[in-house]
Amino acid sequence: MLIGKVRTLGRHVQCRVAHLFTSTSNMAKSKFEYVRNFETDDTCLRNCYIVVRLDGRNFHKFAEQHKFSKPNDNRALGLMTRSARSVMEELEDIVIAYGQSDEFSFVFKRTSTWFKRRASKLMTHVASQFSSSFVFYWKEFFGEQPLLYPPGFDGRVVLYPSNRNLRDYLSWRQADCHINNLYNTVFWTLVQKGGLTTVQAEDRLKGTLAAGKNEILFSEFDINYNNEPVLHRKGTTLIWEKREETVTKSMKLPNEEEKDVAVTRRRKTVEAHHCDIIGDQFWEKHPDILEDDTC
Repeated sequence: MLIGKVRTLGRHVQCRVAHLFTSTSNMAKSKFEYVRNFETDDTCLRNCYIVVRLDGRNFHKFAEQHKFSKPNDNRALGLMTRSARSVMEELEDIVIAYGQSDEFSFVFKRTSTWFKRRASKLMTHVASQFSSSFVFYWKEFFGEQPLLYPPGFDGRVVLYPSNRNLRDYLSWRQADCHINNLYNTVFWTLVQKGGLTTVQAEDRLKGTLAAGKNEILFSEFDINYNNEPVLHRKGTTLIWEKREETVTKSMKLPNEEEKDVAVTRRRKTVEAHHCDIIGDQFWEKHPDILEDDTC
């Protein structure tokens, strides 16, 4: 009799617990779910390239405190590229990325459905992957030099409906790379080799055009700007390319013996280019980057 009562009580407790969880779940769903109505619909327009651009937050201070070389620090540029490659390897719908200085732009293909094309999801994923990679790979480029504090990157999302619009955007960023690098090259040459203070160098360059800056470099310091590293002048373009690789596999032969055999296969990898992307040559060489505008 006692055993029967215990069993009955156990079933009663189980039913009460089940009822409690069911009621709580239903209550939460019916009473609190309305807060989702406050979320903004940020779905990106279809048939548009989605560009996520990251910029280093207060990187002037970051570069000073970490003693970056001027006008360009190849360690920092290499780390930026490695971080961008990590983003592309994580998000394979990115068809091309372009970076210079402390910025990188990532282009998602027009037909991408990653994260249901939600701008906030795409931007935060790119920003977090890039930032964590920057910290993760720091030692690979800076060795034992310590990372004094975490870097920050802000982001924005812009949509471009046509191939022409997208190419013009990337051309704008590469033109910006040239303008900034030419100025910085002359500025720091005047300071480091010409003995000017930063204020004097700034005054010297006020009102000068590209031809004037080139003339200062060539006539006063025997520097031909066109011979400066193409990485600094053109920035870095990352795209997917197929590469052949040879791996060794252990294979069992008909006579039961195992033998190491070299196997060649093709796989997609992210490759870096330092070249002009304003003209047509790059795009004609890599026609698979852009989608058909007539679709």
